[in-house]
Amino acid sequence: MSHAASPAASDPRNRLIVALDLPSVHEAEAMVDRIGDAATFYKIGYRLAYSGGLALVQRLSKAGFKVFIDLKLHDIGNTVEDGVRALSDLGVTFLTVHAYPQTMRAAVRGRGGDGPTILAVTVLTSYDQADADEAGYALPIADLVALRARQAAEAGIGGIVCSAAEAASVRSAIGPSRLIVTPGIRPAGDDVGDQKRVLTPAAAMEAGIDHIVVGRPITQSADPRAAALAILAEMG
Repeated sequence: MSHAASPAASDPRNRLIVALDLPSVHEAEAMVDRIGDAATFYKIGYRLAYSGGLALVQRLSKAGFKVFIDLKLHDIGNTVEDGVRALSDLGVTFLTVHAYPQTMRAAVRGRGGDGPTILAVTVLTSYDQADADEAGYALPIADLVALRARQAAEAGIGGIVCSAAEAASVRSAIGPSRLIVTPGIRPAGDDVGDQKRVLTPAAAMEAGIDHIVVGRPITQSADPRAAALAILAEMG
């Protein structure tokens, strides 16, 4: 695996997170090599984490890459606190929890003073209002996202994962110093897949998003490096 050079602060690679939603560590490492210098920040979710991907986190971190562990922790407080403390030792940059107040407070305790930035997931970007209604949420999605964002700020969370469509209300709730990280980003003209609340990279930047997460448009491309470079150009 090649080593990542540290990009300049203004480099859009600091803001693009490539989701390694692949079935094996071998395929993930091959993808990192194919993308090369077009990305310096990677996300590892359930599929890869549960297939040996936690060891990959350490290798990526030692190679100079930033790593986002997206496990959306949610459990009793002590369990979340212990889990965050254990993951903090892997060299993780970002770590997600679900935005329930007790869970967020426990995660902040677990990260300590120098652990990863904890990101709270408000409402999954695959949900539309019908899905939220079916799940029993009484509030409209926009109101629920804003409520959980305010609770996250109160808990000391470092940032929010939300749809770019909610970025303005989330920014109002969390202030300028916390991060907004947005999945569900699709290049102009691309298939939206199973996402229901999506924006293009350019629109996400205009909305004040700090980091965008892109998976299949890059990893399922015939030329992943070129796909990543095209998204960086859109971001610019």
